[in-house]
Amino acid sequence: MTHEIEALLSFIQQSPSPAHTVAAAAARLRGAGFAELSLAEDWQLAAGGRYFVSVYGTTLLAFTVGDAGPLRMAAAHTDFPCFRLKPAAGLTRAGYGVLNVEPYGGLILRSWLDRPLGLAGRVVLRGADAFHPRAELVDFARPLVTIPSLAIHMDRKVNEEGGLNAQTDMLPLAALLGDMGKGDWWQAALAALLGVAQEEILSYELSTYPFEAGCALGLADELLSSPRLDNLTSVWACLEGLLSASAGSVPAGVRLVALFDNEEVGSRTKQGAGSLVLAETLRRIYEKAGGEAARAQALADGFLLSVDVAHGLHPAHEEKSDPAVRPVLGSGVVIKQAASQAYAGDAEAVAIVRELARLQAIPVQDFVNRSDSRGGSTLGSIASALVPVRTMDVGVPILAMHSARETMAAADEAALISLVRAVLA
Repeated sequence: MTHEIEALLSFIQQSPSPAHTVAAAAARLRGAGFAELSLAEDWQLAAGGRYFVSVYGTTLLAFTVGDAGPLRMAAAHTDFPCFRLKPAAGLTRAGYGVLNVEPYGGLILRSWLDRPLGLAGRVVLRGADAFHPRAELVDFARPLVTIPSLAIHMDRKVNEEGGLNAQTDMLPLAALLGDMGKGDWWQAALAALLGVAQEEILSYELSTYPFEAGCALGLADELLSSPRLDNLTSVWACLEGLLSASAGSVPAGVRLVALFDNEEVGSRTKQGAGSLVLAETLRRIYEKAGGEAARAQALADGFLLSVDVAHGLHPAHEEKSDPAVRPVLGSGVVIKQAASQAYAGDAEAVAIVRELARLQAIPVQDFVNRSDSRGGSTLGSIASALVPVRTMDVGVPILAMHSARETMAAADEAALISLVRAVLA
């Protein structure tokens, strides 16, 4: 396994929730000399400066400001399918302590069965006043729960039907309570785990995550198996591209990376790509770097690379792919196109990516959905509707998208990093 792949898997392991992803990204940026800004304060920006801002703890934007020059951006999302705990999550079933959860994003439910699962996210405690509670980043860093499947002896048709109900079949088992499962046992347990008084806990955003770390596999370690490849592969590539582009002198113009939360549930939140956070960030940057006219001109000639994973050709289900356009693992970055604009892009955006790839000897391939299949979508079209800049959707091809563990080729991540670097250089 190469050092670069080890670094990616380490980043994934550090990022069991969107809040942890932002914290890990922020630590990386601080170490590279980026200064942290606050949305609640005036920004003092200097030519040659490196900056980042966290948005509600789960979205992050990082940028550099050079002398007059082009606007180049890359974007990815920090969230991923999981199970989120509901309020008053502790349920008792025949002496078992189970957690009441709801799916976040489009999960493959069966992939979550019988795995050791951790819990991570944020717990919000009483603060100095009602409007300023104290949010604590939490990862219990050990297996806490599991979702047991029903034995085949009790469900003889499981391999024929396999239907699972998200409310009844997917409740994580957390404890053997016996006769002690009275009252709000989860709130009491959470307080004990955190070492705080129960009344100090006002709310939480906690999610399950597969506890087992990612790994290389294949005869030559050419494949990666890991949770959260969708979309931490893209987050990592965006960070690596920006840090590489700004390692020496800052490039002319503005280079920006946006890491948005809530893509898996539609992006239309205060910190999602469907918010005004990117537009507002660009407004504040150009307020200090040339004014509104400079911002409008930069958008007109700007470029945004929207980075998210793509469907690779499945060896057992070739019929699910387009008959001619069939990206495979290990053959490079995927250019994603859709006549519906579910993926952002136009002919000129495709040409830009192809030419950058040619100049840097980066392998690229194409993806389109079958004409009788709706397929998915990304944040690219949403973000570019609010910030009208030419945009292209790309990503690495993976198998088992939205499973608890996904599979990709290690070589494709290196190609993706090279492409992001070429855009931001």
